Amino acid sequence: MSHPRSSRNMHALVVLTMLAGLALAPPRPVHGQTGEPVDLNAVYLIKREGLDRSQIMDVMSWLTDVYGPRLTGSPNLQAAADYASGQFRDWGLSNIAHEVWGEFGPGWTNDRFYGHALEPQAYPLVGYPKAWTPSTAGAVTAEAVRVTIETDADFDKYRGQLTGKFVLTAAVPDAPALFEAPAQRYTDAELAALAEQPTRVRRNRRGRGRGRDREFLQRRMAFFLEEGVAALITPGPNPSTGGGETGAVWVQSGGSRNPDAPPVAPQIVLQTEHYGRIARTLDKDIPVTLEFQVQNTFHNDTLDAFNLIAEIPGTDKADEVVMLGAHFDSWHTGTGATDNAAGSAVMMEAMRILNAIGLPMRRTVRIALWTGEENGLLGSRAYVASHFGNVRTMELTPQHDRLSGYFNVDNGTGLIRGVYLQGNEAIAPVFDAWMEPVANLGMTTLSIRNTGGTDHLPFDAIGLPGFQFIQDPVDYGTRTHHTNLDLYERAQPADLMKNAVIVASFVYHAANREALLPRKPLPQPSTDGRGR
Repeated sequence: MSHPRSSRNMHALVVLTMLAGLALAPPRPVHGQTGEPVDLNAVYLIKREGLDRSQIMDVMSWLTDVYGPRLTGSPNLQAAADYASGQFRDWGLSNIAHEVWGEFGPGWTNDRFYGHALEPQAYPLVGYPKAWTPSTAGAVTAEAVRVTIETDADFDKYRGQLTGKFVLTAAVPDAPALFEAPAQRYTDAELAALAEQPTRVRRNRRGRGRGRDREFLQRRMAFFLEEGVAALITPGPNPSTGGGETGAVWVQSGGSRNPDAPPVAPQIVLQTEHYGRIARTLDKDIPVTLEFQVQNTFHNDTLDAFNLIAEIPGTDKADEVVMLGAHFDSWHTGTGATDNAAGSAVMMEAMRILNAIGLPMRRTVRIALWTGEENGLLGSRAYVASHFGNVRTMELTPQHDRLSGYFNVDNGTGLIRGVYLQGNEAIAPVFDAWMEPVANLGMTTLSIRNTGGTDHLPFDAIGLPGFQFIQDPVDYGTRTHHTNLDLYERAQPADLMKNAVIVASFVYHAANREALLPRKPLPQPSTDGRGR
C-alpha cells in the first residue's frame, strides 16, 4: 500500500535531486523499498517529453471539435479512427489496424434538431433525440399533453386521445440548487478510505421482475405507435445523481440497432428546466403548443464494428505484450470529450511519449481504442474472446500466457490518483514502487478494490491483470458524463498531461520488467460470460 505522505515527500526530493543530473544516459534502474526495479532515467525522459512537449490537447481537439461525437457505427467514429491511425503512422508506430470484432448493426446520427415552444409563450427549447430513434415527420407543430401510464389498465385512459401530439411521459425531476461546486477532487481522507480493504455483507435480494417491466415498456411503446403520437418527450436528469444538474441534458439510446427489434416512436429529451416549465403549464390547464423537427439517419452501409490497434515492437521479449487502452466511442449530445476522448487521448499520448524517448522496451506495447463500450463493453469483450480465451469455459489461447497486463483510463479528465488493484494482492508492491517517482504528480493511492463499468473487466474476468486508474471525479458523473456538456472545454490540460506521463511510466516499467505482472488465481468459468 502507499507510504505515509512524509516519506513520499522526502523521497520526491531525492528523486528530483537525482533527476536534475540525468541526461540521455542508458537506463539506470534503482530498487525501491520493495526491491522492484524503477528506472528513474526513463521516468525523467517520460516527464520531459510528456510535460514539456505534450501534444495531448491538440489530439483532444481533433477527437472532439472535428470528429465528435463518435457513436459506434457512425461516420464520425470511422473518421476519428482514420485520424488516430494517421497520428500513429506519423509517430512511428507499427502494426496499425482496424480490427473488426463483429456485426454491430446500423450506425446512427442526428443530422438536425429544432425545438421551440409556441403557445402560450414562445421560447426556444434545449433538447436532443435519443440514439437509434426515428425522425419526426418533418417539422411538426402540435399540442403537448402529459401522460402517466404505469400499468396496462392505464392504456384505456388515453386511447384515442394522443394522435399527432407531443407526449410528456415522465414526472418532473428535482433540480436542486448547486450549493457545492459541481467539480471536485479527492481529499486525503477519501483517498485513504479508497486504500482500505473493503468488506461486503451479502444480503438476500428479491427479484424485481425486470423481464416483466421490459415487456410492459414494449407494450406501452406499441400503444404509443398505435395512437400515432408525434413524439415522446422526457426530461434529462442524470440518473446517477437523481437530479437535473443545471444545463446538463443526460441522453442515451431509445431504440435498438437490431433491425428485427420492434419499432419505436420519435423520442426527445429536454433540459430539465424546459421540461418542467411545459409540464407545470399543462398542470394549470393551459394548452401548450410545441414545434419540433428531428432528422436522424440510420447508416446501413457497413454493419461491422472494429477496434483500433497499434504497437511499439519489443526487443528480446517481443512475443510478450503489455496493453493499454480506452474506449473510443461516445454518446451523441456532446462531443465525447471526458467520456472518453480524454482517456483515448491519454493513451495515444502515452504511446507517442514512449516512442519519442527512444528507449528500448523488451515487450511489445499495444494500444487498443475500443468501440461498443457504451453498448456493453462489446469491443473489448470480443477482443478478449478472440485473443485470450472463452470466459464461459476458461478455454485459453497461447496468447493468454504472453499478456503481462492491461491498463485502462475511462473516468473523465481528472488527475490519476492511484490504481484499483481488482483484488490482486501480489501486484501491490510492484505498483507501489512504480508510484514513487510519479507521486509528485499526485498519484499516491493503491486500492485493493474492484471497480466496474469499463474495458479492464473482460481482461480481469479471464484471469489477466487488468487495471483501471483512480481519477479525481472533477465534474465527470454529474455535468459531463453522457450529457450535452461533454465538450472540449471540460477537459483539464494539466491533468491530462500528467495522466499520460503516469500511464507511460507504468507501461514502460511493465514492458521492461523481468517477469510478467503477477496474476490472481484463474477465475471459475463465467455463468453469463459478461466479464463483470
